[in-house]
Amino acid sequence: MLLEFFPTGVNKKVHRMELKMIKDTIVNGFQNAPHRSLYHALGLTDEELSRPLIGIVSSYNEIVPGHMNLDKITDAVKRGVAMAGGTPIMFPAITVCDGIAMGHVGMKYSLVTRDLIADSTEAMVMAHGFDGLVMIPNCDKNVPGLLMAAARLNIPTVFVSGGPMLAGRVGGQKRSLSSMFEAVGAYNAGKINETQLCEFERKVCPTCGSCSGMYTANSMNCLTEVLGMGLRGNGTVPAVYSARIELAKHAGMQVMELVKKNIRPRDIMTEAAIRNAVTADMALGCSTNSMLHLPAIANECGVPFSLDEVNRISEKTPNLCHLAPAGPTYMEDLNEAGGVYAVLKELTKLGLLDTSVMTCTGKTLGENIAEAVNLDDTVIRTVENPYSKTGGIAVLRGNLAPDGCVVKRSAVAPEMLVHEGPAKVYESEEEAIAAIYGGKIVKGDVVVIRYEGPAGGPGMREMLSPTSAIAGMGLDKDVALITDGRFSGATRGASIGHISPEAVSGGTVAYVKDGDIISINIPEYKIELKVSDEELAKRRTEMPIKKKENITGYLKRYAAQVSSADRGAIINK
Repeated sequence: MLLEFFPTGVNKKVHRMELKMIKDTIVNGFQNAPHRSLYHALGLTDEELSRPLIGIVSSYNEIVPGHMNLDKITDAVKRGVAMAGGTPIMFPAITVCDGIAMGHVGMKYSLVTRDLIADSTEAMVMAHGFDGLVMIPNCDKNVPGLLMAAARLNIPTVFVSGGPMLAGRVGGQKRSLSSMFEAVGAYNAGKINETQLCEFERKVCPTCGSCSGMYTANSMNCLTEVLGMGLRGNGTVPAVYSARIELAKHAGMQVMELVKKNIRPRDIMTEAAIRNAVTADMALGCSTNSMLHLPAIANECGVPFSLDEVNRISEKTPNLCHLAPAGPTYMEDLNEAGGVYAVLKELTKLGLLDTSVMTCTGKTLGENIAEAVNLDDTVIRTVENPYSKTGGIAVLRGNLAPDGCVVKRSAVAPEMLVHEGPAKVYESEEEAIAAIYGGKIVKGDVVVIRYEGPAGGPGMREMLSPTSAIAGMGLDKDVALITDGRFSGATRGASIGHISPEAVSGGTVAYVKDGDIISINIPEYKIELKVSDEELAKRRTEMPIKKKENITGYLKRYAAQVSSADRGAIINK
């Protein structure tokens, strides 16, 4: 019953043998009659079983705004697969809304889902033997989790996201979720009243989709295009546009081309492609969370990834975009300006990309972007007129973070690129928020939040609430915040995360005291605790490491297995 599906082409024999192995195991032959009986129980016909089986991994749910439209995306993908001669079969993936999980215990369960998503997708695919996959993610950990699964499984795969939300409008200005969090800080500081706060609440998130700035979800969906795993527009076409449905149909059709040609994720996500993604990250001004996710994806691809390489790429890559929260433009503006391809085309002027890499279009990156045009140089600046000559992210090192820490420097006020001030130390996010709202943080301070790392949290919570409180109270140009936790892509200001080693592992951050002077120099990639080696050695004997008690369930297993942030917070093998 094996369909003569592959046309004459390169390595036809090898390709057909690989497909035959799947079909023999699951569908073909008398010995698989029990399997076929279960397929028939699903209503599948002999004709459908004779075609390639394409797994549609849909993240649709009714709790995440970025995913509430994925039922329509899923239907469109299934139509595309069927039109191209395949049999689409959907199964689900989970996801967490970081905005809803923010600022409470729920945020401990955000990053940890990345590995749950990868593992559960692997389990479903290996158990059921698909010939190809279409991944339908949208929000934060869902995108990298499915990219990790794609690399691990290495069968022909295309991604199509649910698309970004349109920006809201408050007082005639475009706004987004970061504006909402900052409005809470402004309300607490008496800068806006309750009526104004309620207006923000009702208007900043006006449609479904991933939140409208260059936050983590949109960062990773854009980088999926750069990696070659998504079609043009994957990262930028708004969720509510009909063009998103068309894109989904094309993704369904395109996976069939990848199956025919046997083009697989690890043929696409090569070392050169990942280097391209880091380069584009710098130009776009992506979330610092990309510095957790790209290493984890590279790990699954068997590709080395060094934070030192990030700075080397950043040094020669201009920052071309200032989307919210760094500036006044939004994902819809980037889409109208030409999208990710237009940004990549700008970067080719400086020879910064390897355009020979293969993509899920079946063409090289260079072929894909050949006709791309920058339609609005106020949204995508030219390489001749960048926001800065260096990239949007910087990795800092020093005695406070010998293994590195990360800052989104494109969202840092110029006056805070170099800062020195006294530490105000807090053992948790909740303690820090109480201090900020309690007026205990003053100009010049460096807020230190520790024991929030991958293992120490556990779960490495995002710190959008404290950073937004600082910004909303008008202190973002005067106060820095450092943590072994992480930040939302919606964070702006001198917010430095991923301090490695983290506090629970005995990193220097565990031994900082109130009043210690911390020096930050982002242009020189340095972060220093102005305390002598002798004093630090003394503190290591006097200050015990604080491990959280009563951690149970998945978080307990995660804390025992997770790596440090500089390695991407991967689960140790």
